[in-house]
This record gives sequence, structure tokens and C-alpha cells, in this order.
Amino acid sequence: MSAAVILALLFTLLLLGAPIGFALILSGFAGILWVGGTTAALGVLASVPHELAGKFEFLTIPMFLLMAEFVLRSGVADDLFKVAAAWTGRVPGGLGMATALSGAGFGAICGSSTASAATLSATSLPAMLKHGYERRMAAGVVAISGTLAMLIPPSIAMIIYGLLADVNIGKLLIAGVVPAILVTAAIMLTTYVLAKRDPSCAPLSAKVTWSEKFRLLRLVAPMLVLMMAVTGVIYTGVATPTEASAMGALVSAILYFMRGRRTWAEVADLFGRATRTSCMVAIILLGAHVFTVFFALTQTTQSLIGWVGALPVEPWVIIVALTLMYLVLGCFLDQIAILVLTVPIVAPLVSSLGFDLIWFGVIKIVTAELGMVTPPLGLNCFVVSKYSRTPVQDVFRGTLPHVAAHLVVLAVLLLFPALSLWLPSQMR
Repeated sequence: MSAAVILALLFTLLLLGAPIGFALILSGFAGILWVGGTTAALGVLASVPHELAGKFEFLTIPMFLLMAEFVLRSGVADDLFKVAAAWTGRVPGGLGMATALSGAGFGAICGSSTASAATLSATSLPAMLKHGYERRMAAGVVAISGTLAMLIPPSIAMIIYGLLADVNIGKLLIAGVVPAILVTAAIMLTTYVLAKRDPSCAPLSAKVTWSEKFRLLRLVAPMLVLMMAVTGVIYTGVATPTEASAMGALVSAILYFMRGRRTWAEVADLFGRATRTSCMVAIILLGAHVFTVFFALTQTTQSLIGWVGALPVEPWVIIVALTLMYLVLGCFLDQIAILVLTVPIVAPLVSSLGFDLIWFGVIKIVTAELGMVTPPLGLNCFVVSKYSRTPVQDVFRGTLPHVAAHLVVLAVLLLFPALSLWLPSQMR
């Protein structure tokens, strides 16, 4: 009874427009006050911030956000697209493929889906439109390619899932690598098929000589250095995710200052943006932890596990049902909200069914990618619509073939968990 009332309070606060972090803190505190009394409620408010601050993994969030800010201002995205376009431009849909590769490369040094979509909208989209690409197709490729940042290290969404589900952050980040390659390949293949069916919607680019292609490769050297400073050191065991995030922030800062004169105002704004976003994420995680304590006191999670365990169905049916639930929720709720509202309950349930939480984290993030491009809330589509001056409904239509391809990849990842778990199992 108490859980139902507090959940109703939470959703009422969200519907009234309260920030999700504060809504979670207020409703969770009210629930603990109801169930455990004033002493317990005040004790939780006093202890949870210290527990969260004591997790070294949390430091990865401000460090990776700072790294993303340096990268966004450094112009690396332009170089990525220029190199990718030179190598794929003569293939049907080549610039669309270059956009997918740029999305993957930029995602590997950014970690934010909307930031990636905005950056691609400013770099790849104008180039495709200039070469005569159909506006709807070009916008769709940009929107879906932006989602790759959620799956490729250093994904902020992955880190939040890891903190909420209490899994190894390093292994979780590395688990996204192979699925990200599959998703990137799916975007490229879909773009190729669309261009092959109707060449007029994606004209071929001008021919680039082999010597020029190899000469341009030097432009991606900074990105490779940054990737090795983050993903490489995590995979090889040279550094923890926290240490790797700090190293990534330092290397990106060096690249940022090496690529032109900078003003103190610009640097201050950069640090300010990273700080504000970090504080927002911290408040959300704080609220999630308070709400998790309330669930523990009411034994809501244990009751759910017991109820599901008694159902006369196979465990994989529950996993499919959870996946479908996430796909539906992704159409209507912000992805961070979905994570903090569901993972504290769903993670123990998935673990009790005998499934790997790292694998399930990858599945969850892939559904989140789809949520970023499906109506009515698909945030990436609104970002691309704003930058391209394309009606948002056309952007949604442009993503439809890619959504279908994404669903195929999702099914493959569900059927073959080893695709997600093999790389983490090889870590030192």
C-alpha cells in the first residue's frame, strides 16, 4: 500500500514538472518517513550523499563530461567526418556511412547522445545536403548515428546504469564495444540499401585519390590517442575507469589547447557546463539511492522477485517482457529517468533469474538508443530537426528503416549474450 502511494506521489511530481532528482528525493524521503519514522528518514538523507560521494566510480561522470566539453570545442568532429567521407564517399550512401562512422568515433570520445547528434548536425548534415542527399534520409542517418554515444565507451548512460545496478563499470563499458560495432554496421548497411534502391536520394561524392585518403588519416591520430587513453587502458587493465576518465580529460584538454588560441571566458564556460551537468546527474543519483532505500524498507523488490519467480513461465520470457517494457517506456520518458526509476528494481530481478547484469545493461542501453529516435519523445530527432530546419515528423520518418535494423541487432544481442560478454571476459 505504502509503495503504491509513494509511486503515485512520485509520478504526480514528475507530471507537475518537478526535476526528476528532486522528485525522487522528496517522494523517497516521504516514503521512508511513513515506513521508518523521522529518525530513519533523516538518517538516510545524512548518509546517502556520503555513500554516493565515497564511490570512486562516480568521479568518472564529471571527468568524462569534461572530456566531452573539450572535444566538442576542439573541432575533432570535423576531422572525423572529413576522413570517413574520403574513404566511403564513392560507395552508394557513402556520406551517410561516413556519418555513422563519425558518430561511432565521436561517441568514443564524447559519451552523450544529444551532444553527438548536435555535433553531427553541424558537420555531417550540411555536407550531405550540399551533395544533394534527400533531406529526410540525411536527417534520419544523423539522428540514429548520434545514439551510438550511448553504447560506446565512455557512455554516461552506461556509467549511470553501472552505479545503479552495482556492476563493474570497466567491464560494463567494454561490453558495449562489440554491440556498438554491430549497430554501426547496421546503420551503414541500411544506408547502403536505401541508396542502392534510390540513387537519387544519395548521390556519390567526388573521387578522392588513394594518396589523399592516406594523407587524411593523420587527422584521426588525436582521436586514436584519446581512445587509447580511455578505452585502451581500461581494457588492458592499466588503469581503472576512474583513472582512465581523468586521463581522458587531461589528454582532451591538451588537444583542445593545441588546436588554437583559447580565451579564459571560453574555458570558464566549458568547465561551467561540465559542472552543471555533473551536479544534475549527482542529484538524480542521490534521489535514486534514497528511493532505493524506501523500496528496501518496504521489501517491494523482494516481493516482486518472489511474485515473478512464482510465475509459470521461462526466465527468458521475463527478459523479453522487460525489453518490450523498455522499448515502450523509451517512447514517453527521458532515458535517464527510465534508468533511475527502473534499474534499482529490475536489476535484482534480472540477477535472481540467473542472467548477467552486464549483458542486460547492454540490452537496456540499446533500447535507450531506440528511445532517442522514436516518437513522440525521440530527443535526437528534435535536435536534428532544429539544426536542419526539417519538420520533426520527417526526421522520425527518416529514422524508421534504421529503427527496424536496430530491432534486428537487439534480437541478435538477446539471443547471443556472448557478443556482449566476450570482451569483458578477456580483460586483465
